[in-house]
Amino acid sequence: QVQLTESGGGLVQAGESLRLSCAASGLTFSGYAMGWFRQGPGKERIFVAAISGNGVITYYTDSVKGRFTISRDNAKNMAYLMMNSLKPEDTAVYYCAADPDLADITSRSGIPRYWGQGTQVSVSS
Repeated sequence: QVQLTESGGGLVQAGESLRLSCAASGLTFSGYAMGWFRQGPGKERIFVAAISGNGVITYYTDSVKGRFTISRDNAKNMAYLMMNSLKPEDTAVYYCAADPDLADITSRSGIPRYWGQGTQVSVSS
């Protein structure tokens, strides 16, 4: 069975940084694109960032470009989201996702195959 486990969330002040981690098991990690989504209070879950299986291709939603960096370490079966210059509007539960097809993560009509349980990020002003 596939399992994705997020960690690294917490409460920080605006302008500070956090790094989220996603540990994957039960799948051939390098064969899966990875992504991060978030869901704020009273909001729908939205796409944040994605990375291809080999780590060469990355995508970001406009609101986090230049602030967030997605990366992966295939030797450790880990994906990461480094979040710099955090803003109150970044407050959300952040979810890790995995899918063999990068397009299923980046496309509005796509649904990633596997999801983690989420980790809370709270940014105070």
